[in-house]
Amino acid sequence: MEKVSAALSENKEYLQSEFKNSMDFMMRELDLSGTGAALFALDGLVSKQIITLSILNPLMEAGELPGRGAEQLRHIERAVLGAVEQKHESKMDQILLLLMSGFAVLIIDGCSEALVFGVQGFESRGPDEPQNEVMQRGAKDGFNESYQNNMAMIRRRMKTSSLKFEKAEVGGQSHTPLALCYLEGTVSPEILEQVRERLKAYDLNTALGAGYLTSFLERGGVFSGVGMTERPDVVCGKLEEGRIAILVEGTPSAIIVPFLFVENFQTLDDYLTRPFYGTFIRWLKYAAFFLSTFLPGLYVAIATHHPEMLPEALLLKISESESQTPFPVMAETLILYFLYEVLREAGLRAPRSLSATVSIVGGLVIGDTAVSAGLVSAPSLMVVALTAIAGYAVPRLYEPLALLRLAFLLAGNFLGVWGVMIGLVLLLMDLCGTDSFGVPLMSPAAPYNGRLAFRDVFVRAGWRRLAKGSANVQDMPGSREIGE
Repeated sequence: MEKVSAALSENKEYLQSEFKNSMDFMMRELDLSGTGAALFALDGLVSKQIITLSILNPLMEAGELPGRGAEQLRHIERAVLGAVEQKHESKMDQILLLLMSGFAVLIIDGCSEALVFGVQGFESRGPDEPQNEVMQRGAKDGFNESYQNNMAMIRRRMKTSSLKFEKAEVGGQSHTPLALCYLEGTVSPEILEQVRERLKAYDLNTALGAGYLTSFLERGGVFSGVGMTERPDVVCGKLEEGRIAILVEGTPSAIIVPFLFVENFQTLDDYLTRPFYGTFIRWLKYAAFFLSTFLPGLYVAIATHHPEMLPEALLLKISESESQTPFPVMAETLILYFLYEVLREAGLRAPRSLSATVSIVGGLVIGDTAVSAGLVSAPSLMVVALTAIAGYAVPRLYEPLALLRLAFLLAGNFLGVWGVMIGLVLLLMDLCGTDSFGVPLMSPAAPYNGRLAFRDVFVRAGWRRLAKGSANVQDMPGSREIGE
């Protein structure tokens, strides 16, 4: 590793060569009692006001400094610059990393160490209301792109010394900082060690967001064992259950591990309402999940292979509608499904000024015009629309649901209801055979534990019952056997 030289000229030449043709590189040469010095920083990452008021002005007013080189550096640290964060650094590669992280570096001729100042001044977005996790009764602040601000939001809600933050970095070139967040004494040491090992296995050069890390944290399966949330209050609730949160610089979300399948149906609002209503909403989400997954496949399977399963009046309506369209049930359902996905993607990616236009035109084209022109039938349109709306009731599962409903649609077309049932069995096998850091993904439903299942899965018990006993994730049924 390159080390800081005692000669100022060598350090200047080295840093200038590293940032050659970089217009953001700043260098200010100083004369400290006849000794040469230089202050280095990168424009846009530092606060020029802090540098001027807390570093340059005190140095200019300090007068004669005792000694030379290292003695002057120690005097500056102890007696001159006391209003700014500072530390010593002797390795040049670490100085380069700190410069690119928003630090300023002071190098003095005749000293083989540098003084590094924390003067970051880059802009960051405030803690706005989360866009993807809208709550009626919860707090309105959410994470932003600064992982240090996110740590502060968690600390503000959990004033306990058991709350720990472990800093690390990933990416050979990006050196993206992150923080592991957990409650000491609550988290499982084995799970925590697994998370550390998987993060160490990260071998990509860049990590531009939390999504880069999820593939290194999960272990296959249709549904992920890694969760994401934009809300600090949700993170605090998960930490109390023994989870680990990973805060990544540049991402306004936290990664939660281990993450169970049933947690996709839970929101903070469930715990802020009365138990009977929270239970009702949760069952609505379960029903929406099954509708969004199986309704298109069952509709095509029954209409194509098992029409005798339909009531006579409904069968006549579907037959009449299908007789007026040029495509079979499978084809028009598939066309409507792909058209809906195209419109959804266009609505997400289009500029905000055009998103409303895309929605209106899409609704007219797919809704009224397509049915009136006889291109698709009204029953097929209703099935696809109901499937799409049901999918939004469980937004965390939208990505796997988009592919699952297509798979069940094809299975229902070629194999009928039996194909849908075979697909359901395979899906259950995948769910029950997947674990997240040694904890079964379907726990506590499979392996089944009645006390836990009727505590916060099938029903949402009241807080008097939830407050009794613990429900740490490492204590879920089946986790010890898998961990061993």
